[in-house]
This record gives sequence, structure tokens and C-alpha cells, in this order.
Amino acid sequence: MNVTPPGELVTELQPEIREKIDAILVENLGKPGATMLVLTLVQETVGYISPPMQSYLAEQLDVPLSHLYGVLTFYSSFRTSPIGRHKVSVCLGTACYVRNGPTLLEKLKQVLGVEVNETTADNRFTLEICRCVGACSQAPVVMIDDDIAGRVDPSKIGRILRKYK
Repeated sequence: MNVTPPGELVTELQPEIREKIDAILVENLGKPGATMLVLTLVQETVGYISPPMQSYLAEQLDVPLSHLYGVLTFYSSFRTSPIGRHKVSVCLGTACYVRNGPTLLEKLKQVLGVEVNETTADNRFTLEICRCVGACSQAPVVMIDDDIAGRVDPSKIGRILRKYK
């Protein structure tokens, strides 16, 4: 359950978010690997881990902020800013790459008006790349949320995106 609406950046630690984080901390402080566990659970709850959340978590976990930030930026699954309502992932695994995956990515960047790992101004889409979604026979593949679109023709990307409000 997201506490923060998609696209809304938390600039200070809101009481309802702090409550959720505190509940996670109470359950997990002192456990082996608590940092990774807490970061994962906070992200699942809030949707991302903002700078104010990072400072609070570093203090509560008794780790340097630089260490926490290092973990957040090392693992690509962690987010430090909000994402759009829909996540658009372009597969650039080998099969998709050789079947025009990069061309598809460029078309998506053009249509959405964003770069990779950015969110559209209306908070509708966040564009990402991934290495393989396991649908190599349908290359090139775009995954929107949990939906896979295969054999995607770059000229048809607008029609595909229109399905997602």
C-alpha cells in the first residue's frame, strides 16, 4: 500500500509515513541483514525512499548515511524518487537487442518525452530498461506494469500506451 500518491516527492518525513517506517523498524531492528530488509519493506510500503527517509533510516539503523545511500544506489531495485502510475520497461536482453530493442527504446523516449529512469510530467509513465523478461521468442518486448507486449513495432507504440490511463 502506497502512502504517497504516485509522483509526489516527500520533502520532509510526514507523520503517517514515519509511523509506517517505525512499525517496520520495530519488527526488524537487530535482525541479520536489517538494512536491506528495512529498505525493501519501506520501499514496498511507500514506493520509494526519499532523502528525508534516508536520513531517518540511517539514524535509526545506526549506519552512516553514506552507507545507506551506497546500498540504495548499488541495487537497481531501489528508488529514491517517485515513479509514475505505469512502469514501462524496454527489454534490452540479447534477443530484444538484436531485434530493434534500442530503436524501440528511442521511440519510447521520443513519445514519452523522458529519458531512461525518468517519469513523465503528468506522472503517468516511468521509462526503464531491463535485461530480459523471458519472452525472447516475442522480441522486441516492452513490459508495461505486468503486461507484456511482444513483437512491438516502434510505429505502434502510441497505440499501446493509450491503453494505460
